[in-house]
Amino acid sequence: MSNDFFPEQISTTEEKLLFIQELVKEQKDQEVCTLFGGLSENELAHILESFPQEDRKQLWTCVPETLRGEVLATLKEDARQGLLIGIEVEELTEITKDLDAQDTAEILHSLNAEVEASVIESMDDSRREEVQNVLAYEEDAVGRYMHTDTISIRENVKLEVVQRYLRMKNEIHKGIQVLMVVDADNRLLGTLHIVDLIKCDPESLVSETMEVPETVLDSMSAIEAAKQIRAKNLSFAAVVTECGTLMGQLTADDVLELTLEESGQTVMNMAGLDEEEDLFSPIKASVNGRTIWLGINLATAFLAAAVIGQFEDVIAQVVALAVLMPVVASMGGIAGSQTLTLTIRGLSMGKIGGSNRRVLFNKEFWIGIINGLIWAVVVALISYLWFEDSMISVVIGLAILINMVAAAVSGVVVPLVLKKFGQDPALSGAVILTTVTDVVGFLSFLGLATLLILK
Repeated sequence: MSNDFFPEQISTTEEKLLFIQELVKEQKDQEVCTLFGGLSENELAHILESFPQEDRKQLWTCVPETLRGEVLATLKEDARQGLLIGIEVEELTEITKDLDAQDTAEILHSLNAEVEASVIESMDDSRREEVQNVLAYEEDAVGRYMHTDTISIRENVKLEVVQRYLRMKNEIHKGIQVLMVVDADNRLLGTLHIVDLIKCDPESLVSETMEVPETVLDSMSAIEAAKQIRAKNLSFAAVVTECGTLMGQLTADDVLELTLEESGQTVMNMAGLDEEEDLFSPIKASVNGRTIWLGINLATAFLAAAVIGQFEDVIAQVVALAVLMPVVASMGGIAGSQTLTLTIRGLSMGKIGGSNRRVLFNKEFWIGIINGLIWAVVVALISYLWFEDSMISVVIGLAILINMVAAAVSGVVVPLVLKKFGQDPALSGAVILTTVTDVVGFLSFLGLATLLILK
């Protein structure tokens, strides 16, 4: 955040948030508005999301009118929807009039169909078509993230003519680094970097200077496109249809945004949460969003309990088993979550595929065996010192080894299988893994106890 409007001793993001909270508490609205006037759209969105919903409407009045569109587009879905409630069509039209089609579509997507249609109807024909084209894409497609404000030129003109054209039209700005070379049907032929436009012979033709373009399809997953651009260390990629028609471009800023979005989505999904969930969303909405995964987890817990129930006799005769059972499940759960996290991260970054899956499996399998042996010995010794029973020590040691190997294998296999069937490993992998480690842990521990202690 900008420091010019804050006291000198306040520097960190947390300190600035606390300072604004104090101003809001003291109802110093004018001071808040003054501070907001020196912040960027990202900083303002961060502050709004850090306040409960009941305070946001008041804070919204302090957001500069020139930044309101960008702030709305930057906010998470739930937070944005809360601020859009009750806003008139005329105000929305004014807020979005200077935004690019991408940001406008982001805001309109949060409105009900009737209001969205009214705002679109108020636009001029060219802008309406541009926004509707973006809205026609799937939510996670490249077309939803691309910038459509590219500058197109023809290949059979001189660089000097292009320079004169840009000066005359005044179309060049800081965000434009590359010009798109297209034919009469708007099919992409190549790209011309601004630097080359300036440094090359003005008498050269565009066709002699242009480069082969790096492209991504408008219909492909935006996150997959970001991985492709990131892997090639590109600053941008042209967005085209399957027929090669130019639609827009993805920039380095877009790739950064998608990368951050993907990492946040993975973390939230691993907890069974919606990545767009507002930190201060209504209690009812949060309960509804989390209940289903708690229910699934309860079902898996009863499955583990059913396994334990099959060994009531042995538990009743050897009370130490009941004391030590959580140790077996916990060690397997932790080992499995480490492998699961590593595998999900590798999948999200596009690093796992083909023959390296077997290499990863073998590596984690041996890690499971080695860690299993080490901790089996440690836990067995602790159990012997505690209960002074060698057979219990042997049983829990073997159970720890079996469960940690099973956890390591499951940590690799579960996300790979889910990915193969088109499911998000981050969303359901942890629940399945926990079930596996609980069931295998209890079954091996109590089964071995039945065989070795009650034989």
